Amino acid sequence: MVPKIKKILYATDLSETAKYAFGYAADMAENYNALITIIYVMENMNPVIENQIRDMVGKEKWDALKSEKKDYLKQKIKARLEDFCTEMESKIDSCRLLVEDIKITRGNPAEEILDISKEISADMIIMGNHGHNILQDAVLGGSARTVVKNSEIPVLVIRLPKK
Repeated sequence: MVPKIKKILYATDLSETAKYAFGYAADMAENYNALITIIYVMENMNPVIENQIRDMVGKEKWDALKSEKKDYLKQKIKARLEDFCTEMESKIDSCRLLVEDIKITRGNPAEEILDISKEISADMIIMGNHGHNILQDAVLGGSARTVVKNSEIPVLVIRLPKK
């Protein structure tokens, strides 16, 4: 059976590894005539600290700050996408048209990635991983490991090449 890949969920933390992984997402989207949904997950703050901040600045101001952060992240992702597409102009046709949506969520990264993959009926998840040795793999990459372990769809985990 040949896989039908029409929707790709690309998870980013805006790191260099994630930027590198987007190249794979864009190439697969172009080759499979698929669309990409980009997800960025803001980890939850400690509830006690969040309550203290909200009490200090007021609920309306706190909600406005969270909304501004979300808008800032979406603009940063769009700028990165624009830069990538400009770099790849000759290699990937219609790069900008490959991205269907950008989602900024809050919560546990692995859980949010898995939930959104189901919500959008993704056929594949693509994400970066930071580890290059045993110690880094033990400390970093927990989200990638959890997504791979619990996903019902294929997950492509990309590492930066060794320099």
